[in-house]
Amino acid sequence: MRLRRSLQACVAAVAAAACALGSAAQAQGLEYAVKAAFLTKFAAFVTWPPGAASGPLRICIVGDDPFGPAIENAAAGQVVVRRLPAVDRGSGCQVLYASGSSRQSVAQALQAVRGAPVLTVTDAARGGPRGMIHFVVFEDRVRFHVDASQAAQGGLSISSKLLALGLSVKR
Repeated sequence: MRLRRSLQACVAAVAAAACALGSAAQAQGLEYAVKAAFLTKFAAFVTWPPGAASGPLRICIVGDDPFGPAIENAAAGQVVVRRLPAVDRGSGCQVLYASGSSRQSVAQALQAVRGAPVLTVTDAARGGPRGMIHFVVFEDRVRFHVDASQAAQGGLSISSKLLALGLSVKR
């Protein structure tokens, strides 16, 4: 319950700040600040297989990086953020945000970790196929779809608390 409140409080604070802004550039910056906050919180709602989630949380960004310093600010020193040109099973990622200028680059990143205990996150705004969690902007709010069956293929179990926040859930 505390984790869900933490996630909701984080998102509410960023959303409140978004309401105060008017320009499209500022709104897009806040959109990615919200997404960065989600990325750093998702792991608390995921159960990894034994030995797969040791040490600090490692988030890898592959492809285009829309976050800039927002992800480090959201991580508050508790998460290791790595920006990689490509990813493979040995990259050491626990959470993978895959985005790119081409659908092929996203597909390649997702394929590289398919079946591995890596929480994959994609973004409708960036194009390409969907990961286990897929960001969308719905009714002017950052939301996400969840593919729990894809997560299970990687040995991950997504908490019902996170599933309840999803716009849709594929089981």
